[in-house]
Amino acid sequence: MLNDTGKVPIRQVIEKMKLENLTPGVNIDDISLTMPDINRPAVQLTGFMQDFDSARMQIIGNVEKSYLSSQPDGIERMKKFLSSGIPCVVYCRGIEVEQEIIDEATRVGVPLLRTNNTTSAFMAEVIKWLNVELAPSMTIHGVLVDVYGEGLLITGESGIGKSEAALELIKRGHRLVSDDVVEIRKVSDDTLIGTSPEMTRHFIELRGIGIIDVKTLFGVESVKNTQQIDLVINLEEWDREKEYDRMGIEEHYINYLGNNIVCHNIPIRPGRNLAIICESAAINCRQKKMGYNAALELYNRAIANINKGKEEV
Repeated sequence: MLNDTGKVPIRQVIEKMKLENLTPGVNIDDISLTMPDINRPAVQLTGFMQDFDSARMQIIGNVEKSYLSSQPDGIERMKKFLSSGIPCVVYCRGIEVEQEIIDEATRVGVPLLRTNNTTSAFMAEVIKWLNVELAPSMTIHGVLVDVYGEGLLITGESGIGKSEAALELIKRGHRLVSDDVVEIRKVSDDTLIGTSPEMTRHFIELRGIGIIDVKTLFGVESVKNTQQIDLVINLEEWDREKEYDRMGIEEHYINYLGNNIVCHNIPIRPGRNLAIICESAAINCRQKKMGYNAALELYNRAIANINKGKEEV
């Protein structure tokens, strides 16, 4: 199921970034950010507004503050800038703000915020966070586990054994990210991040037993809040008529939010240890990232033996 996050409320930004609100008289409940990009106004403070994207968060650092202070009409320039439809202005390095500017911001309804962090550090942190919060997202039915540092997403029909496999992995020292519902965010063209809804975080449902709290039973080292998704294991009922891949030379993929993720279809039948299969799949995935493909190595050995046999003949 696709989700459209769309916007991040300014109130959430203030709480997350621990910002000081210099304009408490401004109603921030209806103000949100709709894009992760930020802007440090330069030519805009000179009055040039062509191609200016006013939807971005505006950052004022020492350079911008020094420029305004050097201009006889610096305060008037800032007042004009506040009327350009911007969502908010963040002053970095604890910069002091003139009362005239605070009053004007309150009048036009633009929140002025302040942080003691350096401009570069704050920009890096807020861009990283907004990229995640505003990323395209979807929710799927599955279980996400961190296995040897690889994000393993286990999918399959309800009741097939996803939660039981996750519980066995947790007992073997791996970490649960989410059970039943996994929220996936596309933070870049190469990266999907999975997390759990707040309500069900750290809980697992086991049919016949009920809900268990993984964090309480197994400790904080057994859970994790977010994890990059590196591999999908789809559990399905064993079908005698179906041909299953026994070599794994060619990769099979599943597409989430435009990103292709390696996917293995694992047939389920009595006697198969799902936890060991999942561990092996995670290790094999890491090995391939490091440039070693066991299936390809076996294939090359077989070809070499065949060629050797032909030469001997």
